[in-house]
Amino acid sequence: MRELVEIMAKALVDNPDQLEVSEIAGSDTLVIELRPAREDIGKIIGKKGRNVQAMRTLLNAAAGKLRKRVVLEIIDQ
Repeated sequence: MRELVEIMAKALVDNPDQLEVSEIAGSDTLVIELRPAREDIGKIIGKKGRNVQAMRTLLNAAAGKLRKRVVLEIIDQ
């Protein structure tokens, strides 16, 4: 899941080398933290949150096969 988020996010941002993706695994839940550069946060979120919502939809579809819940958090640095 972490790799999927990393690929999608790197395609959106201007500074892919400053993008950090970390994964925190629980028993039923997987939390993925995305830390873009300050100037790239708007590109990750998109207009009216459409980009981040699309990423969350894809993650939940992929997580359905694993029978897990995935939470995508965008962390401001």
